Amino acid sequence: MIVCHCKVLTDRDVAAAIDTGARTVRQLCGATGAGQDCGGCVFSLKRLVCGHGSALVPASPEVDVAAS
Repeated sequence: MIVCHCKVLTDRDVAAAIDTGARTVRQLCGATGAGQDCGGCVFSLKRLVCGHGSALVPASPEVDVAAS
């Protein structure tokens, strides 16, 4: 699906940018050029970053004992 019509950027392009280190909308815009012309894609970029967020956050280590 096309995310940014100005730069003809797809959701796969955005996913690739996230996989190579973009973690915020600003980083995505810098890496892909999206969001720099009309700005109409910024909310879609945000949705895609947030959707990848759970896969990017490492699992918390289990705690055997509560802190006192």
